[in-house]
Formats: sequence, C-alpha cells, structure tokens
Amino acid sequence: MNGNAENLPPDARIVIPHADDVGMCHGANRAFMELAGLGFVTTGSVMVPCPWFAEIADWAKGREAGDLGVHLTLTSEWQHYRWGPISTRSPASGLLDADGCLPRRVPELRAGLDPVAAEDEMRAQIERAMAMGIRPTHLDTHMGAALVPELADRTIALADEYRLPLLFPREIESYLGVLNLGPVDPAFYAERHAALAARGAAFVDRFVMTPWVASAESDATYRRMIEALEPGVTFFSLHPNAPGDIEVIIPELAHCRTDEHRLGQDPGFLRHVEDSGVVPIGFAPLLERLRAATARA
Repeated sequence: MNGNAENLPPDARIVIPHADDVGMCHGANRAFMELAGLGFVTTGSVMVPCPWFAEIADWAKGREAGDLGVHLTLTSEWQHYRWGPISTRSPASGLLDADGCLPRRVPELRAGLDPVAAEDEMRAQIERAMAMGIRPTHLDTHMGAALVPELADRTIALADEYRLPLLFPREIESYLGVLNLGPVDPAFYAERHAALAARGAAFVDRFVMTPWVASAESDATYRRMIEALEPGVTFFSLHPNAPGDIEVIIPELAHCRTDEHRLGQDPGFLRHVEDSGVVPIGFAPLLERLRAATARA
C-alpha cells in the first residue's frame, strides 16, 4: 500500500498516517510496534521526555522499519501522568510549572516562555533521540507548541540544522483550527511558508487529526475521513494505544486511542483504505528528497 510521492500524478491523494505520542507510555509503544508496516500507520514520532521513551528507542535501533521522528515536547497535559524538561530544572526557563513539570497547555507555556531555553530543550530532545540510536526521519510538535510565533523561527532553524523535514502544513488553518495555541495570526505563518518555498522546501498540504468520537462511531468516522481525503499530501495525526495503561492515564479518551490500535490492524479497514485509492507514505521518502536537494545546492 505504501507509495513514493515522487512517482505519483499531481492529483494523487497521498496520506501520511502518523502515530503521535510514541514513547508516552508502554501502550503507545506497543501500538506503534504492532502497527508499523502493516499498511496504514507508516510513521510516528517519539516524545523524548516521557517515561517510556527508552523502550521505543531500544526497539528502533537499527530497524529499517523505524520511520520515527521527534515529537518536540514542551507541554505535559494529563492530570496525574506528567513529565518535565530534560535540559533544565530552572524556573526561569518557563518550562516548569508549579509541579515541576512542563506546562499543561500551550497558552500557559507561552505566558512564561524563554525562547532560548525552549530551543535548548528541543535541541536536547533531538540529540538524546539520536544518542539513543534513533535516526530521525522528521520533526513535528506536541500540541503545536514548537510552532507558536515565539518559537516557529527557532524550530524551522533546527529542522534546517538537522536536515529534517518539519511538519508545517501549507494549509495552516487545518493545523491551527484543531489546536489551542492562543492568539496567532495566520499571516505570520504565510510569510514563513513563502520564504521556505522560495528555498525549495516541501510541505504537507494539510493536517487532519484523531476525531475523538465514541467507539460506536469510530469505524464509520474513519472510513469517511479516508474517503474525504483531497488531492495532495495530508498528514493524518493518529494516537493509537494498545489497551492496558491508557485507561488509567486518560480515562475519558482512552477508547479513542485503543480504537485506532484496533482499526490499524483490522483487515476490513485496511482493505477500505486500499480500495479508496489513497496512497499511504511515510516521512522517509521526504527525508531522502530533502537531503538530495541539499546535496545539490
């Protein structure tokens, strides 16, 4: 089912089915390890500050199937299951809340943010992932935090420095519309897209995300979402989790994540994806294209 975007017609409906939050907990790791390569989930990204990051790093070492990026993490949102920055314990960084963890929400992060400290933290996460044996295929951002106006230029520069594709959808409203970043001006992002495009950068076109519906509605909802995918490249932000721990971490939303784990290996759903004509790809071909273009420059 996987394709190469370079060899597809311009009206192809390409999807990057992406497992967010890998490393957050054991169930998120299990889900990625079980789904990667089955045909729908093609790629994912790791939350380096989280308690179960080391497990997925051990699994990914040397694996050709390990299409994994770094899920740049500057927030820690759950009630009782938290994590903190890996680069600092200084309150002046703006990266610690009253519990000594990363702030729960992006507007809270922005209210006390030191952009230099945030850049240091993002760099530390990339470096730790690589030191643990992960060969990142891309960068993306947990809850959108690394792309707030205070940090976007620094995040773009990090992607350039490490020669990694960055999740920065061209149709930015599809991204901003499902996140709570606080006040932002879409024109800010349009200017950066224009500058990057002038340098030959490639973007995914749009962003869609886990619909967070009741289990009784999940199969039909995901099938409709697949059928509705438009021409171009759509990043599908998924949050699959195997049962066992997520029910305690996020009781009210655990079913959404375990439903994705079930659907991602359901033969009927996989046939529906294939029959719909969409082409799932990962980030590895985009990384190869980026590095080839950089070598020619």
